[in-house]
Amino acid sequence: MTSLVSLARATAARFSRRAVLAGAGAAALLLAAVPQASAQTAIRFTLDWRFEGPSALFLMAIEKGYFKAEGLDVTIDTGNGSREAIPRVASGTYDMGFGDVNSLIRFRDENPTVDLKSVMMIYDKPPFAIVGRKSRGITADVKSLEGKKFGAPAADAAYAQWPIFKAVNKLNDAAMKFENVGFPVREPMLASGEVDAVFGFANSSYINVKSRGVPVDDIVTMLMADYGVELYGNVIMVSPKFLAEKPEAVRGFLRALTKGVRDTVKDPATGAALVIKRNDVARLEVETERLKMTLDQNVITPWVKANGFGGIDKGRWSRALDQIGLTFTFKDKARSGDAFTDAFLPGAADRAM
Repeated sequence: MTSLVSLARATAARFSRRAVLAGAGAAALLLAAVPQASAQTAIRFTLDWRFEGPSALFLMAIEKGYFKAEGLDVTIDTGNGSREAIPRVASGTYDMGFGDVNSLIRFRDENPTVDLKSVMMIYDKPPFAIVGRKSRGITADVKSLEGKKFGAPAADAAYAQWPIFKAVNKLNDAAMKFENVGFPVREPMLASGEVDAVFGFANSSYINVKSRGVPVDDIVTMLMADYGVELYGNVIMVSPKFLAEKPEAVRGFLRALTKGVRDTVKDPATGAALVIKRNDVARLEVETERLKMTLDQNVITPWVKANGFGGIDKGRWSRALDQIGLTFTFKDKARSGDAFTDAFLPGAADRAM
């Protein structure tokens, strides 16, 4: 009898140990299936500018939880111009950023040891523009620019493209005056008549001049893309270190951002409201108009509608490099031009707009 009791106890103990091990294994599998709950990958992201209409593209992905669902903890900071985002990301101060791809191409040529890449095209049609006033003699004819005075911030990406615009349109700027002004006073100077035109992003300068009371029929906007300039605009760029160490986080970021862009296109009013939450001096009606203008003019272009969001046309990319070469002497054009990769983009079906 004693041996039977001992056998029964040993058998029960074995079943108990198996149950504990099975339970532990199940718990481990459950934890592995939900990595977001235990730890998220932090991403420091820099915008090109303040929290204004276009930043809704990124804020929407935060608001809807798309980044979080990809296991990402994304923080977004404002910037001081689309060219400044480049050294911020290249230095690793920020993991990812939103900035001008043409300045990135030049940066790569000037810094051959830094393999800074862009991974998604946001502004298929760049907002580079010259915004002037009819009452100051500016018309849709590029020749009307000759002999005029311009507000031209040195850090402005639109002003950086002036040599290309000038070359393509065969303009003589000998009699033109270019005043290096700060971003905060650029549109006020145009509104007050201190300058005849300014360089800037159309979705910024046009909206800001209009909001300062300048009549719409007195504002002339020359989008450089409508005057022979084939350049691309702002992109998502990733620091070399982050791209090498956390490629899946980059893929997750782009998946989430694509969903946020799609939602913003469907509901720009909500997107603009998210901007106001971050910028208490902005006005809802102004940022709604700015956002809609950006979507219609720069983001959801005919090419994007036909080919999907986030990629590039290789033929146009090559022509854009040639135009940059009109006024910039490349040390290594091939390496400099290797500034974009589509290897991290979501699939074509997921990017259809």
